[in-house]
Amino acid sequence: MNLYSNLTNALNLNPDKEAYIFLNESTTYRELHQKVNQFAHSLSQQGIEKGDTVALLLGNTPEFVVAYYGTICAGATVVPVNPTFTAREIEYILTNSKAKGVIADASLHTPLTEVRQKVSSVDFVVYTKPVESELAFESFIDNDVQNFNGPVVEENDVAVILYTSGTTGAPKGVMLTHKNLQSNAEAVKDLFEMTAEDRVVTVLPIFHVFCMTVCFNAPILSGSTMILLPKFSPQEVVETFVKEQATVFAGVPTMFNFLLQIPTTKEQFSSLRICISGGSSLPVAVLNKFQEHSGIQIQEGYGLSEAAPVTAFNPLRGVCKPGSIGVNIPYVENKVVDPEGEEVPRGEVGELIVKGPNVMKGYLGMPEETARSIKDGWLYTGDMATMDEEGYIYIVDRKKDMIIVGGYNVYPREIEEVLYDHADIVEVAVIGVPDESYGESVKAFVVSKNETLTESDLKNYLADKLVKYKRPQYIEFLSELPKNTTGKILRKNLRNLEHSTK
Repeated sequence: MNLYSNLTNALNLNPDKEAYIFLNESTTYRELHQKVNQFAHSLSQQGIEKGDTVALLLGNTPEFVVAYYGTICAGATVVPVNPTFTAREIEYILTNSKAKGVIADASLHTPLTEVRQKVSSVDFVVYTKPVESELAFESFIDNDVQNFNGPVVEENDVAVILYTSGTTGAPKGVMLTHKNLQSNAEAVKDLFEMTAEDRVVTVLPIFHVFCMTVCFNAPILSGSTMILLPKFSPQEVVETFVKEQATVFAGVPTMFNFLLQIPTTKEQFSSLRICISGGSSLPVAVLNKFQEHSGIQIQEGYGLSEAAPVTAFNPLRGVCKPGSIGVNIPYVENKVVDPEGEEVPRGEVGELIVKGPNVMKGYLGMPEETARSIKDGWLYTGDMATMDEEGYIYIVDRKKDMIIVGGYNVYPREIEEVLYDHADIVEVAVIGVPDESYGESVKAFVVSKNETLTESDLKNYLADKLVKYKRPQYIEFLSELPKNTTGKILRKNLRNLEHSTK
């Protein structure tokens, strides 16, 4: 089980097949394979060895595709990073992962120059375009190389480290092995019957695990064609369906909602054979409206970074139950358990736990966190769920205080830590509030010792400290926060207060 072997297999089966299309230019599997080998050779020349980490601060571009598989070909570990993160967030990830190399969008030159002065592990940075005297992607690749014989990579070697914010505030590095990612790509391929004839719209952020498996690794395993879109625009996505005769579209609920807001016809969706929704719960009303309008059924499912990510989906052939995340995917088992880990009767609420070859190796450098999350091979998701008699799962609440903004996971503690650094703030608590466009948005309740401090002041303060989707859209000032007898802040009371004022 080695992700790079998927690319080699696709080359051997159909070398002149389009691997991806980007800005109207197509690249074949033969061309992609060669670029990947050239990139791997160049990494080796820079001193990258098996087990080293290479961070990718890139969007949905050919550079990401080449760098991802090139890094794996070189035997190294990929660390995908959201390129819109602030310098503070990037610095933490590069330091924690001990990144030796960084491949980044040229627009990040200024913040990365600042970050490099604080991160001793980084030996080199390659930018997508020439920036001053720095390495540029095209010149970095050695075009004279035909093939690269990299080190032997085992299935339990770490292929990717994904950073997900933790309830403790510090982002955690989820270590996913080749086996984790490969088994999940195979499950997705089988579940959605992907073949070389499929044309997959890859518009979800490619650095996010949902896209990485469903719209990137699974298509390459299948020998499909990816249609890379740099950003989500409802109009552009629909035009892409028609122009490229797309067959597969995966998105978060927000995307399906936005697609309903523009004028379209059923004919514009006619090439699609499947739509896939994940990232957060899809409102049943949106699901029904989209299916009625487009004539295409949405397959809703569930996953998390620690499971590479998919664990359950409504089946392609069989019953789809609106509001449900479906049933076990191939090779994976889900259970709903009580606090002692015993399975609860069908229909009762408990914590969803998962077991399978997709479950992570662990959190980087956090053995205690790993032990809390994985018990006897079962991954405890922290999500509360029920399971019906037919094995369909329904998420009813989140045990943790996670907020999901447009498919992105946001944890209150991380935002609270940044706000607590402000000299005028005494106490702060963050919750999620309903948002028609993004599912949820962030709200902060603040106790300040400065009566002149305003919402605008705090939003300006956070502008360069948190990526946009993590920043509170609403800030409310209180004289004190509700607490229990031990002094613990009660977020539940704040949620109740929020609901009672609506």
